[in-house]
This record gives sequence, C-alpha cells and structure tokens, in this order.
Amino acid sequence: MAVADETVVSGVGPDGLLIFDGDCGFCTSSAALATRLLPASVAVQPWQALDLAALGLTDADTTSAAYFVDPDGSLHRAHRAVGRVLEQAGGVMQPLGWVISRPPIGWLAGLAYRLVARYRYKLPGSTDACRVR
Repeated sequence: MAVADETVVSGVGPDGLLIFDGDCGFCTSSAALATRLLPASVAVQPWQALDLAALGLTDADTTSAAYFVDPDGSLHRAHRAVGRVLEQAGGVMQPLGWVISRPPIGWLAGLAYRLVARYRYKLPGSTDACRVR
C-alpha cells in the first residue's frame, strides 16, 4: 500500500476509494488487509493524503470512522464502509458485505464497529494516535 506524498484531489479509483486514519496503527493494519482483498481498481488512502473538502468530508469525519467513496461520490461510513470493501472484494466476501450493511445484521455490525472504533487504541498494533478524540 503506497501513501501519496502529495495531496490527492479526487483520489477515487474506478471502483471506489477506502479512506482510513493513517496515524492509527490499527487502522493502517486494517487498510493493509483491505488492500490485499480489494482489486487494484479500488484506491486505499489515508485521509491525511486527501483533499477531504473535495470529497465532502472533514477531519472530524475521518478521525472517527473509515469511509468508502463510490465512483459517483456516494459516501459510506463506518460498518457500511467495511461492507462496501467486502462487496468490492467479490467472491464469498461480496454477500457478507451486503448483509452487514443492511438491517437487521447491520444494526449489530454498527454496534460492533462503534465498539472497535472506541477501543481501537487498546487493540494489537495500535498507537496513542488511535485514541478517538
């Protein structure tokens, strides 16, 4: 996974863009796994390398959750972003991604995502930067 040295204005690949917190070790490890699952047509970038305003996002948005941006600009936050990653990964992951993005399983996935996000600084690979402000 390459991190751009310059600010990416659009950054959305032909099949979407996964945005993660590049200062968080846990998030970076998760993004590396997503990179292995996703086709090369999906971009994976830390929010720090993006022009967030061009994507309709703020620092506060992207430090509290991951985002997936569809090529048409649609935004998917938190567990729905994870769902889009799994859908884009294809194969057996595709139906799993669809299921965790929609009720009733989506309600549980949303709760699980919030718990992981809240306590990510206690998870393996985390750093002090993982603490949600």
